[in-house]
Amino acid sequence: MLMELLHGLEKAINTTSNFLWGYPLVILLFGTHIFLTFRLRFIQRYIGKAIKLSVTPDKGSRGDVSQFGALTTSLAATIGTGNIMGVGSAIALGGPGAVFWMWLTGVFGIATKYSEAVLAVKYRVTNEKGEQAGGPMYVLARGLKMPWLGTIFAALTAVAAFGIGNMVQSHSIAELVGEEFGIKAQWTGLILMVLTAMVILGGIRNIARVCEGLIPFMAVFYVTGCIVLLVMHADRIPGSLELIFKSAFTGHAAIGGFVGTTIREAIRMGVSRGLFSNESGLGSAPIVAAAARTRNPVRQGLVSATGTFWDTVVICLITGLVIVNSGAWTAGEEARVLTRHAFQDIPYIGTTVLTLGLFTFVFSTILGWSYYGEKAAEYLFGRRVVKPYRWMWVGAVYVGAIVPSSVWSFADLANGLMALPNLIALLALSGVVVAETKKFLWEGDINASGDDGE
Repeated sequence: MLMELLHGLEKAINTTSNFLWGYPLVILLFGTHIFLTFRLRFIQRYIGKAIKLSVTPDKGSRGDVSQFGALTTSLAATIGTGNIMGVGSAIALGGPGAVFWMWLTGVFGIATKYSEAVLAVKYRVTNEKGEQAGGPMYVLARGLKMPWLGTIFAALTAVAAFGIGNMVQSHSIAELVGEEFGIKAQWTGLILMVLTAMVILGGIRNIARVCEGLIPFMAVFYVTGCIVLLVMHADRIPGSLELIFKSAFTGHAAIGGFVGTTIREAIRMGVSRGLFSNESGLGSAPIVAAAARTRNPVRQGLVSATGTFWDTVVICLITGLVIVNSGAWTAGEEARVLTRHAFQDIPYIGTTVLTLGLFTFVFSTILGWSYYGEKAAEYLFGRRVVKPYRWMWVGAVYVGAIVPSSVWSFADLANGLMALPNLIALLALSGVVVAETKKFLWEGDINASGDDGE
């Protein structure tokens, strides 16, 4: 009887998640990206200035971590399995054209990530320990005057974090390590659990310090592997780019073991996996953006926007091009092995490079999301819940490594539900974002001080 109930629950979660991440959320999220892009006069054109600001310390400003620390912690949470497994999933189910739509989602998503961070810093508060606290829950409560909706967002975040930011990640790497090296999931889970405890029990400053060193290293390490693959098969690149572009507007016929796709499937898979990868509009990244030392909301908004640029516009695009260029997708293999097959072209060390890259991606994601979940729990129950939440998080890392991969469905559903109240705030307070941008960027001084929070 119990097994029947659990099976029914899993089926219901799958059905609801598939519906939510079908056209409703895809249209709402991508529509918000486009709306904010035009309302902010294509804020993407400032990406060069944003990258410069991200590596320029804003000394003397109020906050818990540097702007670069907040950015790398945010990137730690977004650069994960979505950049490797997620891209493979998009191509397996949507064809090569999905890569184009994933990339386009990243380009427009820059405006949404910018807006989220502006509002997070604008409405952040200082807690009893003197630390900054912010994010969509505070924006909903203080900016939109809807504290009940802020509570709903915080509750969804505190729970969703255990799925998308924890168990999904540890399960993915445990599965890959087991297949490649024959190491049992229990050992992988134990190692991850110990490493996680060593970092997150020290709080956001410790997390940010680790991410500042880990994120640049892991990104360069993984991208270097991708570039080596592209150089090895450089003669195929023009044809792969043409295939990606054409398939984006025509779909792709069946070939080899690949079953074929329509343009609708290419768009849906590319957009949904792109959104899942960079998290623009989901409301997670602004939680750590609110902790940044910054003079005004616009500075941190620009810095945060570079996260979507690096995550999707650069890394996801390179991953997609590697998979399409390798031809592995034509065999009709499962999504999770497409990237692995592509990396096998590097003699002797290819799969090792991929496994190490994925391990660091997974570890960093677990670190970043631990802070998101912790701040959401703090919003709901106060500072007394922080230490117990951190220990629960450490334990969940091990559990995720050994439980079935059905946690993906739960993670997708909870993550999607998080986005709804956040998008309400973004659309309703878009005028505030425009006003701040006008004050500090279009007509004012980006280095001016702002009255961000209390």
